[in-house]
Amino acid sequence: MLKQILADMYIDPELLAELSEEQKQILFFKMREEQVRRWKEREAKCEQNEVLKKSHKPKKASQKTVHWQLGSNQEVWVWVMGEHSSDKPYDVICDEIIADRARQQAEKEALERRKVQEVELSKRSGALTLHTQSEAAWRQNAENKKPTKEENSTVEQTRINNENQDRSKTQEKEIQKLEERTQEIYMNWKEAQEIKQKLEKEDPEWQETLRKSKAADERRRSMAKQARDDYKRLSMQAIERGSVAERAKNFGGEVKRPPLPPKPKPASTVNNSGISRSERRQGIRRVNSSCTRENIIKWFKEEQLPLQAGWDRSGTCVAHWFHGIISRGQSEDLLKNQAPGSFLLRVSEKIQGYVLSYHSEDRTVHFLIDASGTSYSFLGVDQLQHATLADLVEYHKTEPITSLGKELLLYPCGQLKDSCDYSDLIE
Repeated sequence: MLKQILADMYIDPELLAELSEEQKQILFFKMREEQVRRWKEREAKCEQNEVLKKSHKPKKASQKTVHWQLGSNQEVWVWVMGEHSSDKPYDVICDEIIADRARQQAEKEALERRKVQEVELSKRSGALTLHTQSEAAWRQNAENKKPTKEENSTVEQTRINNENQDRSKTQEKEIQKLEERTQEIYMNWKEAQEIKQKLEKEDPEWQETLRKSKAADERRRSMAKQARDDYKRLSMQAIERGSVAERAKNFGGEVKRPPLPPKPKPASTVNNSGISRSERRQGIRRVNSSCTRENIIKWFKEEQLPLQAGWDRSGTCVAHWFHGIISRGQSEDLLKNQAPGSFLLRVSEKIQGYVLSYHSEDRTVHFLIDASGTSYSFLGVDQLQHATLADLVEYHKTEPITSLGKELLLYPCGQLKDSCDYSDLIE
């Protein structure tokens, strides 16, 4: 089933609903691994194609290329803000951004003021005509007086000095006004931001939302880390098992395995169409959300009952922890008054598979069991395969299901008094 999900990169919503949070994280981790693997394959193919194209294509003299800067680990160099000792704190960066925006706003206002002043000056140009005529008459009189060259140069220098002083004073006033306006805008924006932050901190609903968001983020990070740890741990266990089996084979020994249930009668290993049990199990595929209770019952009787699924390891009776097609809520009701470590294994009401419901100190968690192949395992981790459901339960009596939850199957939860929820499966 896991291989099919990774091949399609899709999981049916009904199947996803049956997964625990831990299994979801493991599944998402493996799907991400598959995405990265496919991306690397495509990149390698593209590089090969580019090499082939370049080998057959004449080189251009002015061909431009882009090369990524590499770090000491030969990976693309990446700068993460805030990690270096010389990086500015977040508050300082925010203040600089606000100050820069305030200066831009003040400059924009000053430019608009100058445009307005230019328009006003152009309107007043008509009123200056009379003054121009008077100035022309004055110049005529001045020419008649014929001042000396020394007087002309002195007057001209005085005029230039006065103009420079006026221009300098005007620029200083404009700069001062710009600085004052920039500071005013900065303080207004800063005050508005502080008021907003203060209101948010004082708002109980916002505080509760923030607390829940932080708790959810922390839980997601913890689950993602746990999923990676579980995947590595179970991978190492699978490698160790393979090494032990190989050494035993080399020395002529045999690895002791738990006894399997008695084999069913030969007639029961072949269905009416003549398909063998192994062939039938190899061909099992997860059904979609249209799977009905009748389909699940038929699947169990035809595919699982011949394998004595749900029986104890001796194969003489139904296991105490086995339950029929019951819902998640019903399983939680059965376990809510039980001690931590209690568990039951039920047939899923939504898909053709099993769900192990486990009662911990603070909640009840549900783990989907993949029964689509020739063995049983928790979905999302395909290293540890068990021949029977009883073997899976027996193994996790001493080995926790997840490293974070430390779920050990200690106390099986049986049927209620005078009731049997698997009567429609096992007659």
